Amino acid sequence: MGEDGFLLKIKLGHYATQLKSSYDPCPLELVRCVKHILYTEQRLVQEASNASSPGSGPVDGTPQRYQQINQTFEELRVMTHDTENDLRKLQHSQEYFIIQYQESLRIQAQLSSLASIPPAERVPRESGLQSRKSTLEAWLTREANTLQKYRQELAEKHQKTLALLRKQQTVIVDDELIQWKRRQQLTGNGGPSEGGLDILQAWCEKLADMIWQNRQQIRRVEHLTQQLPIPGPTEELLTELNATVTDIISALVTSTFIIEKQPPQVLKTQTKFSATVRLLVGGKLNVHMNPPQVKATIVSEQQAKALLKNENTRNESSGEILNNSCVMEYHQTTGTLSAHFRTMSLKRIKRSDRRGAESVTEEKFTVLFESQFSVGGNELVFHVKTLSLPVVVIVHGSQDNNATATVLWDNAFSEPGRVPFVVPDKVLWPQLCEALNMKYKSEVHSDRGLSEDILVFLAQKAFSSSSNNPEDYCNMTITWSQFNRESLPGRNFTFWQWFDGVIELMKKHLKSHWNDGAILGFLNKQQAQDMLMSKPNSTFLLRFSDSEIGGITIAWVAENPNKAGERMVWNLMPFTTKDFSIRSLADRISDLNHLLFLYPNQPKEEVFSRYCTPPNSKAVGDGYVKPEIKQVVKVEFSSPNPEPSPGNSFMEHAASPTVNQHHNFTIYPSMNDSMLDTEGEFDLEETMDMARQVEEFLRQPMETQWSGQQS
Repeated sequence: MGEDGFLLKIKLGHYATQLKSSYDPCPLELVRCVKHILYTEQRLVQEASNASSPGSGPVDGTPQRYQQINQTFEELRVMTHDTENDLRKLQHSQEYFIIQYQESLRIQAQLSSLASIPPAERVPRESGLQSRKSTLEAWLTREANTLQKYRQELAEKHQKTLALLRKQQTVIVDDELIQWKRRQQLTGNGGPSEGGLDILQAWCEKLADMIWQNRQQIRRVEHLTQQLPIPGPTEELLTELNATVTDIISALVTSTFIIEKQPPQVLKTQTKFSATVRLLVGGKLNVHMNPPQVKATIVSEQQAKALLKNENTRNESSGEILNNSCVMEYHQTTGTLSAHFRTMSLKRIKRSDRRGAESVTEEKFTVLFESQFSVGGNELVFHVKTLSLPVVVIVHGSQDNNATATVLWDNAFSEPGRVPFVVPDKVLWPQLCEALNMKYKSEVHSDRGLSEDILVFLAQKAFSSSSNNPEDYCNMTITWSQFNRESLPGRNFTFWQWFDGVIELMKKHLKSHWNDGAILGFLNKQQAQDMLMSKPNSTFLLRFSDSEIGGITIAWVAENPNKAGERMVWNLMPFTTKDFSIRSLADRISDLNHLLFLYPNQPKEEVFSRYCTPPNSKAVGDGYVKPEIKQVVKVEFSSPNPEPSPGNSFMEHAASPTVNQHHNFTIYPSMNDSMLDTEGEFDLEETMDMARQVEEFLRQPMETQWSGQQS
């Protein structure tokens, strides 16, 4: 409305006329123009978003790399469009050349027919035909040179396009896809998710599309050359181009046959497992029109090396996998072509001869996935293979701990493009710290990782060192043997076995307490004593046992009951997963009335009460009296809290003083309650619980039960 509206109408009408005159003959050019404008706007918005939130860029957090890839695709699109136009121009020129060549043949035929005509009539006609023939032959000579020039220029343009395609493919397949695979490998150690494959698939499909377009263009030029042979260097160049483009498409197809979901890296025989393989360019190349079958086999490290060298392994395998064949399925909505192995099972494994001190849990295998399919109407046939991440095969759950160590070391320290499955025998201590921290946070589902103090504690344990300075360990290396082959000094377990025991304990029973900060954990006995002696009596802390895998102990400060005025730090015998499956940590701490303050000064009720089991609301039900298990320590400590009321079933635990004094405390199972229920029946479960407690106590030699060295 108004004057402004009137002027706008005129401008819009003028713009519409301009657009129509410019793009009416080629509307797709308008589409491409608008698409390019929208892409540029999107890129600018993305750059602004990334500037305001660092690290939020796509794929690897580098928006400039993402931008460069898309700019290269735009350049390739323009180059491919340009060669398509040149090819059409060449085709039209050649068609016109052939028409004119046919005309020259017709003139030659007419000249030949004039031989039978009388000379008086023949001469004027022959003169005209000879003139037309000379003119046409001169044009044909010039045009043949022009066609040869067009072919040469087009071949050179294709050379440049293929070089850029190969460079772009290197960025996507050798950089971006390899980074995705590395992130996938670190996920096995608890690293962040590797991210989806959608962006990578979109890039690979664009590559496949442009490579195929250029291949078809080169094939059409070859056809034109065969249709009208003109001597020159073009034929040799076209043969080279055809080989190059076939090599590029082959490399793309074989590189994009990947394992989307890896099989478990610790693989137990006779146990079902799953895996998913995916062909990133399958949808674009219409492979799903004749769905290929994928086969899985397990091979040894040596067989994997031979496969990568293209040596003939005669279809050897190192075991038998059940349900190891699967047909690839195309998912229309996502455009993905993948095969989902859902119920594979390793029936048997064939082990190789082990080297030196290597154990069965250090032997690595891999699952080989392979398939065969054709594209372009059987023009090209591909035999694709891909290897899974290293797999350690176990036959019993007791081997899981050591197998996990092999997998963690391999995932953390393997290099891309390595010979299967070579890893360094020693690494810098900070590198191992990073791997342990990643694993710990993932298993415990916590943002609270391993602090610098904890890492110093672990270094002291790994290197049998007493230094508290973190910098002393920065340049130290730890070997695989130190990590999980040699036992710690004075122990019958390795560094990793001790650390993994802590993880298992935390994961199964103590995650919430760790996340609350209630467990300090990584302290030795002397550190615990030094910390507690500066605090009031009845202050306690929780630390992991040095002497028992997967054990945690309570240390507290209290008066010496045998010597007035003397304070000492006591350590309860370690609790393990078995203990916490009977009664939780929170309940046990609640039972011990002499424990009042969690280090440094938190009342224990504030920390643990919400995790305690609610008291039974109904003491008697179904004719049975319900027993109650409680934790007690047979040492007298002054406490403002009343003792537990009689009538309960108590579970007793031993405490050891840190000072080196001997006390004759008696540990015995409470026999207040009968082992028979009200109907006179023997209660097996209750008796077994009690038997386990007695057995655990009797394992310890009498002279060391109260030793200050007991953790």
